[in-house]
Order: sequence, then structure tokens, then C-alpha cells
Amino acid sequence: MTSELTAAGVDPFDETVYRAVLSRRQAAPAELAADLGHTPDRVVRALDRLENHGLVGRLAGSRRRYAAIEPQAALGALIRNRAAELDRVRGAADELSRLFASAQAGVSDEVEIAIGSEALGRWFVRLQQEARDEVITLDRPPYALTTSNPVEATALTRGVKYRAVYAPEALEWPGVLGDIRELVKHGEQARVLPGLRIKLAISDRRLALMPLSLDLTDVRAAVIRPSALLDGLIDFWEMCWQQAIPLEAPADDPLADDDRDLLTLLVSGLKDEAIARQLGWSVRTMRRRISRLHELLGADNRFQAGVIATRRGLI
Repeated sequence: MTSELTAAGVDPFDETVYRAVLSRRQAAPAELAADLGHTPDRVVRALDRLENHGLVGRLAGSRRRYAAIEPQAALGALIRNRAAELDRVRGAADELSRLFASAQAGVSDEVEIAIGSEALGRWFVRLQQEARDEVITLDRPPYALTTSNPVEATALTRGVKYRAVYAPEALEWPGVLGDIRELVKHGEQARVLPGLRIKLAISDRRLALMPLSLDLTDVRAAVIRPSALLDGLIDFWEMCWQQAIPLEAPADDPLADDDRDLLTLLVSGLKDEAIARQLGWSVRTMRRRISRLHELLGADNRFQAGVIATRRGLI
């Protein structure tokens, strides 16, 4: 899929739609959907985003028709807007650097450094025990202590909400998917996001815990209190949450648990061997179950199965 405009904030699929509009003088969503082999609804959403970017314009009339804005002018404006956003990020760098430097010196009220696995574990427990409203997390291996989190189950029973974003690599660890399913039954909202590179836990948007390295031979974590740094981490978590794929199933899910687990692992991007190992199947059995799942959903391939399942609200 084309992705030359990603750096300007344009989604790869949206860029494909934009190029399709450029090839026509004007076009309706249904025409573009037929050209691209996607649903009109998905194309309409892409056109709305392209219109917000200033790359296409909706023509007058009761029927939806769009025309492309001249690329030099439209992309020039988009680049200038993105440059302004980066300038604001650059402006925040001094503040973040000051917080970091203060934390390293051990004199900051906003940032404290916890050293060692035991200190990290104590802070993670404390963060959850002191939570009153919500705990939000980014979760990925490796794990300094254990993959399970018994404190969460207790916090859920007293009304604390949990929203967790998992890296696909976490689902490869024995027992993790089963633990997640059990927590979801008790109220956790769980999603998976490929490419997740950090670990993070935030309590009530007032206290965060973030390991500074994934190296288990040098366990250090930042304890972050209300500050510009904490605000930035909350914003980053929100972006991850919006992009992640839900793991929990709807109440009227027609899929069996093992089929839903298989579908979830497929769209999470795990390799065949990792999926088979997680589900306790042979690779041959796993591929046979994939074929059965394709038949159940009416899909020709894995990508299409994911699209159909998402459209039906199964994942």
C-alpha cells in the first residue's frame, strides 16, 4: 500500500484513495470503492480525513462527489501545518530535558527514579492500590517479575477501571492470553497494538510508572507525577489506544473462544509458529483451523478475514 505521505500525517489507505481521486477529474465514493475493491463506507471515511487535510474538496450537490485539490498547493499547506506541530514539540523539548536532568540529579518533585526489580514491583503495586478511578497501561515483554497481575483483579472489584494496550509479543508468552481473557471477564478493556516499544502504567492520570530500559540487567523506572512529561505520556497512551485492535469479544459473538483467540492473534501480526505455540496446537492444526475460519467468515485470506471480523464487530 502506498505510504509516501505518511510523514505528512496521511494514512496509507487514505493516500491510496487520494491517488485514485487524482486519476479522475471528480469521483463519487462508490466509484472509488469499486476501483479499489473496498467498501464505500471505508472510502467515505478516508475522503472525510482527506478533506480535513485539505487534499480533496466535496463538490456542491446532494450526491457526494469529490475532486482533488492541486497537489503542490494542498501538500505544501499540509507540510507547513506539520512543521508547525513539530515546532511545538521542539518547544516542549527544553521542558522535558529539564525534567529529565532534574530526575537524574535526584532533585525533582516531578520525576523519581526507582532502581531494581523489587522497587519497580513495589511501585507498580502501589500505583494500582492507590488508584480510585482508572489505570491505563502499555504492556510488552520482557517482564522483570511475573506476567500475571493479581492486584488488578482486586482493584477491578472495587470499581477501578482498567484499559490496557498489549504488544503482540506479550501474547506469545505462555498463559498471558488466558490471563487477559480472565481479566476482560472482570471488566478490563484490552487492545493489541503492533510496534509497541515501551511499557507504561498511569493511575488516575496523576501518577505514571515507566521503565527506562527493557534490559533486565539494568532495571530502572521513572515515577512521574503531574507535569508536562506526564501530560505527554497520557497523550501518547491515548494515541496508542485509538490505533489498537480490541481484544474483547461482543456479547453476541458467534465465534467459539478458540476461534476468536485464533482470529485475534492473526490480526495482531503474530507468526504461525507463535500462534500455534500460544494456542497449544501444531502448525498444521493451526493452519487447518485458519481455513475453517475463512469458510466461517466467507473470507479468501487472512487480511480479508480480519476486515470482515472487524466490520461485524467480532474484534
